[in-house]
Parts: sequence; structure tokens; C-alpha cells
Amino acid sequence: MLSASTIATVKATVPVLQTHGETLTRHFYAIMFRDHPEVRPFFNPAHQASGTQARALAASVVAYAEHIDRLEALAGAVPTIVHKHAALGVLPEHYPIVGKCLLQAIREVLGEAATPDILDAWAQAYGALAQILIGAEEAIYQANATRTGGWRGTRAFRVARREVESDVITSFYLEPVDGGALPSYQAGQYLTVLTTLDGVAMRRNYSLSSAPGQPWLRISVKREAGGVFSTWLHDQTQIGQVLEVMPPCGEFVLNADRLAAGAGLVFVVGGIGITPALAMLESTVASGRPITLIHAARNSAAQAFRTRLEDLAKRYASLKVHHIYDQPLAQDRPDAVGLLDATRLAQWLPAGSDYDLYFLGPKPFMRSVHALALDLGLQPERLHWEFFGPKEALDEAA
Repeated sequence: MLSASTIATVKATVPVLQTHGETLTRHFYAIMFRDHPEVRPFFNPAHQASGTQARALAASVVAYAEHIDRLEALAGAVPTIVHKHAALGVLPEHYPIVGKCLLQAIREVLGEAATPDILDAWAQAYGALAQILIGAEEAIYQANATRTGGWRGTRAFRVARREVESDVITSFYLEPVDGGALPSYQAGQYLTVLTTLDGVAMRRNYSLSSAPGQPWLRISVKREAGGVFSTWLHDQTQIGQVLEVMPPCGEFVLNADRLAAGAGLVFVVGGIGITPALAMLESTVASGRPITLIHAARNSAAQAFRTRLEDLAKRYASLKVHHIYDQPLAQDRPDAVGLLDATRLAQWLPAGSDYDLYFLGPKPFMRSVHALALDLGLQPERLHWEFFGPKEALDEAA
């Protein structure tokens, strides 16, 4: 329990954190990677290079300071952080490293303004937050380990099959080397795959792209320009190769209460965002509830799973599928050409309001869909989304 004086001291740092937060977090990462290179595998270098990781952490630090006297206001953000940490295998022994480097960054960036009282208050505040996260992460580790087919840490999986889904997306079907059972998971969750390339340890999250209950786990990976990990998977990972995999994690899943109430579903996805949406769709389409899926892609060469979506739409009258391409090929026949706008979205959304909208894709696409949905009168509590990388505000400039 933090004292009143500690809370007051931390809250008093909010203005300076709002001004210098990103400088502080950039310096924090530089210190940590220099002094503790063992933690580098937990971070995507592309997110570091783009600055999204530093910006996201700066926003989180400010939010924690602002709400330290009423942490319930941050409850919605905690599951995302906890699941991402658990997916990567963050352990209690990593927290002292972060705490030490954070305090050093505060001291070096703020200089004389970082008084002993401020440093002590932030040490206590960080310690309290660390205990919350450690406890929540341990609960996920235990749940993953004790469920049928579950495990803790890494487990060896063999690539049983590869399927090219588009010019840029390939699916990998994974089966456990030990021949044991596969775990149940929730549609929308993701796996973490580990490898070492050129002596550098790496960990990457990939959405499970099929509904639970299959005799394999499937991830569908987009080849990213300059993406070392995705390029390795596409070019080097062959049938029979063994991969080290962490258990399924993630809280971008269907709202169970709304499903039980019979609510309809709308999925609006861009590009590779189809992967968790397909798993969600496959797990619910047989229920007969009204479902609409809108897939925005560059063209048919880049789009994955179009045939699968159309087959499901033919089989289930309750499913409506729409394709929109912004750079169609001559032979393409999408339902619309260009970018998704308010007119087209309003035309494709189902009548009435008893549905939830799940959206995923590149950040500019997500910001656009979020704004369009609100403009069309959808209630914020009916909107659900996930970020591939560090979580940022959807109303920020692209």
C-alpha cells in the first residue's frame, strides 16, 4: 500500500513526464540494452527503431502517475500488458532490471529535478506495479500449464505442413514433437515462436489463424519488408523443422457475455488482420448468428483466405463477406475499390445495433475504422481491437 506522501510525490511528476516522457523512455531502453543485453529478445527491434515502443511506454508511465491514486481506471490496460508479458516469458527476475534502469533514466534525464524524494517515490510506485503484474502473469503461467495439453515455458513443435496463402502470407501447421495433446485456446489468441538467427535470440507473436479443436496449431505469417524473423520463416523454415513455441496468450477474444446473449458479429480487417478474425469466424459461424466480415486488401495476390471465406459464406446464409481492394489487378472482382469509407461501411454494416465490431490491421486502417464506427453511432463498448505491436491511442495522428 503506497503512502499518501508517495502518491502525492508521484502525481506531482506528471507535468515533467508529459514533457520529457519519450526522452526518458528512449534513454531507459538505451541503458537497459547496454547493461542487460539478455533482455533484448523480449523486444522487437523494429518497434524500437520506429519509436513506437518508447512512445507507448512513455504514455503508460504518464497514465500510471496520473492514476496512481485510483488504479482501477487503468484496469482495462492491465490484461493486454500481462498477456504480452506472459506470451514472451517475462519472469519475476526481469522486473528488478527494469526498475533499476528506469530509476537511472529518471535521474539522468531529469537531473537536479530528480530529488531523492522523487526517486524514492518512484521506486515504491514501480515496486507496487511490478507485484501486480508478477501476480497476474503467474496466474496465466499456471493456467497454461495445468489445462489439458498445456505447458509452461517452451515446447517443441514440428512444422507438419506449409501452405502459401498469398504472395506475402504463408501458413505453418505445427504439431507437438512429444505427440501429446494440444491445448484449448480462445479464438483471437496468439503464439510466440522463438529462434536464434546469426547469434541473436528472437521472439515473435503470431495469431492463431484457425479455430480451436484442430489436430495442429496454425499460424499465418506475412513476409514483412526488412522483417528478419518473418523472412526466415518464409525462406528457411521447412516441413519437419522443429520450432520452440510458448503457449497461446492474448485477450483480444470474443466477448463471452455478448455471445451468450445472441449478439451478432462484425469483423473489419485489413491485410494480415484476417488471421485472428478467421479463427473467430470459424469458431462461431455454425451458431447461425448474423456475422459480417469486411476484408480490405491491396488485391487478390496479397489477400489471404478469400476462397475459405467464400466457401463459408456459401455454406452459411447467416454470413456476409465483403472484399475491398485499393490496388486491384485487372482480373480482380472485389465488392468495392479504394479505401473503406463511411458510405461503404454504413452500407455493409447489418441493420439494427445488436452486434459487436472487431477490427484489426495496420494502425492507420484501425484509426480510420475506429473513427468511422464512432461517427456512424456505434457505442464504444461494442468496439474491440488489438495492436500487433506496442499499444497506442487510436486517435493519435498516423
